[in-house]
Amino acid sequence: MIAIGRVSVDLYGQQIGSPLEEVATFAKAVGGCPANVAIGAARLGLNSALISRVGEEPMGRFVREQLAREGVDARGVVVDTQRLTSLVLLSVRDEHTFPLIFYRDNCADSALCEDDIDEGLVASSRAVLVTGTHFSIPAAARAQRKAMDIAKSHGGKVILDIDYRPNLWGIGGHDAGATRYARSARATSALTAVLPDCDLIVGTEEEMHVAAGREDTLEALRHIRTLSDAVMVCKRGARGCVIFPGDIPDVLEQGLVAAGMDVEVYNVLGAGDAFLAGFLRGYLRGEPHEVSARLGNACGALAVSRLLCSSEFATLAELNHYLANGSAHRALREDSRLSHLHWATTRRRGLRTLLVLAMDHRSQLEQMARRLEAPLERLARLKVLAVEAAARVAAGREGFGMLLDATHGQAALRQAARHNLWLGRAVERPGSRPLEFERSDSLGAHLLQWPTELTVKCLCRYHPEDPAELRHAQERSLLRLAGACRAQGRELLLEIIAREHGELREDTVARVLARIYELDIRPDWWRLEPQPGPDGWERCAQVIAQNDPFCRGVLVLGLDAPMEELTRTLAVAAASAIVRGFAVGRTLFASAAQAWLSGQISDETAIEDIAGRFRALVEVWSAARDPRLDRPERSANDG
Repeated sequence: MIAIGRVSVDLYGQQIGSPLEEVATFAKAVGGCPANVAIGAARLGLNSALISRVGEEPMGRFVREQLAREGVDARGVVVDTQRLTSLVLLSVRDEHTFPLIFYRDNCADSALCEDDIDEGLVASSRAVLVTGTHFSIPAAARAQRKAMDIAKSHGGKVILDIDYRPNLWGIGGHDAGATRYARSARATSALTAVLPDCDLIVGTEEEMHVAAGREDTLEALRHIRTLSDAVMVCKRGARGCVIFPGDIPDVLEQGLVAAGMDVEVYNVLGAGDAFLAGFLRGYLRGEPHEVSARLGNACGALAVSRLLCSSEFATLAELNHYLANGSAHRALREDSRLSHLHWATTRRRGLRTLLVLAMDHRSQLEQMARRLEAPLERLARLKVLAVEAAARVAAGREGFGMLLDATHGQAALRQAARHNLWLGRAVERPGSRPLEFERSDSLGAHLLQWPTELTVKCLCRYHPEDPAELRHAQERSLLRLAGACRAQGRELLLEIIAREHGELREDTVARVLARIYELDIRPDWWRLEPQPGPDGWERCAQVIAQNDPFCRGVLVLGLDAPMEELTRTLAVAAASAIVRGFAVGRTLFASAAQAWLSGQISDETAIEDIAGRFRALVEVWSAARDPRLDRPERSANDG
């Protein structure tokens, strides 16, 4: 399916209930009806593409990168060097009021023209989706008409989303962006000319009115039927939709009624696009209209319960779970299972293997520096040298990373980002038990300032037989951390060390994992200490599989073990499919750090020493690991 028309960067006010002029911060997402539908359809397993234009600037690059991440074919998205990508500012006042401003004056997508329509691309599709807004612009209207003609000539379907925004037809001022209906003879004339060539027409009751030039819904539908044999889908918001594959009955409800889901309305913007993506999941796969409507209504319900448009549309895994199980929450965004499924199936693509040089140590290195009478300021340079060592071993390959801190590692973090290494950053206060954070004032505000690619790493020293008061204090901090990570869209790597505080049996760490999952905390990664034997890893794997099949996996930590012992540890761990690599620190850098801080070796020698040890451990892992265990992650389309 190829969608044609507008694409924008939507900036959503995060202060719910505030007028737009008082909003302080905004969340960013790709928007615009065709782009929303293309992304929504791709998330549901359809092959989709977009034909539009974006500017040659950061917002245009953001759109193209997001389309690529979502699996939307962007060959038809032209980069316009003369115009800017469209922007939209939106806010949520209440369930009925959603102020928005379109910044579309001579924007990139408004310059869409016939030359932008690739005949081969359109001919390869089963359907093209044209949208009402782009029939308001003469050149864009001709472009859509060209795509329609190509599709029809190659046996493809033409889908019309009426997508009527009076503001975008020049009706009302800039402040009328939220207006959904106003009479327009020009809009009616433009849309009427398109109706005979459509196979599917989708719109709200008000949109059917403007397409037909009639202000009674049944009259409008009957008039459209005189012009078109298309299946008509009349969206009715919370009441679901009514489908008319043939003659129009005397009463609207005598059509094929598909009731909506009873959910809390949080933000209606984009819900219609989510509905259409869900409907097309069924329609383009030849499902009965009842099935298509159920899919559409469920997607609309999930979207209307969330703030953003495309980035919060449902994936197939979410949709199937919701249809099979429903939700105990009327406000679907409060359903932790649905929220986790959404997060886990929309986060950035994961790595099959992750081999990490851990250099997030603070207190241990400070103690070493004081013992050697070296200035603490030199630790920042030491960490930069470690980054250079990791980069040499990685040699541009993916699957390598660093764990760093902000106390001495700010420069190292910046350097590692330039080398395109996976990055985790520590948040725990070193040695704290119960767990405390370096920034105890406001963890969420602290994370808000981090670069988007950083994973949150937290070490918690937790034994299942700790006193209840200690365990509860630890758990309160973990809940706070998990909530902050999800609110900020951060991946979480949770490190558990149990052996320092009690006996480490085969089931000890598995019991810790089970308890953390009981708290409804689902880290993206675990970093775990070496287990007493293979059964320990198997128990951990079983707990993870039962609670979070989307978990990225486990990294083995080194605990300053000698290289020979660590080699044996990795050989055992590599046999477990849930273990995806290692994150080892002092075993790799301790001797070089001591020699460098004491002035015995040069920068280059320190880099080579650390790189040599890291490279040797990578070779140990590669030799022990069966490549067949490094399966692709479960994806958004895994139902």
